[in-house]
Amino acid sequence: MNETIISNDTSLEAARVQYGILSKLDIAERAEMTFELCDNMRKFVEAGVRGRHPDYNKEQVHQAVMRLTLGERLFREAFGDIEIEP
Repeated sequence: MNETIISNDTSLEAARVQYGILSKLDIAERAEMTFELCDNMRKFVEAGVRGRHPDYNKEQVHQAVMRLTLGERLFREAFGDIEIEP
């Protein structure tokens, strides 16, 4: 295990345990974990938008999340001139 990739807040022993567990996962389990992490991150971003803009409806929250996720250029290509604060 390469010690240079360990987070500053993770002990070497904890990293070894984590690596051992992750190395035993098959591709389907890794994919499932990846999708779950993506879903959780999307929920955190959505919660941040809702916290900053409690007046936004569901569609506005979705647009603000997309603006944060896609970046300005891709957001404009997808949504045009919609004005929404993330």
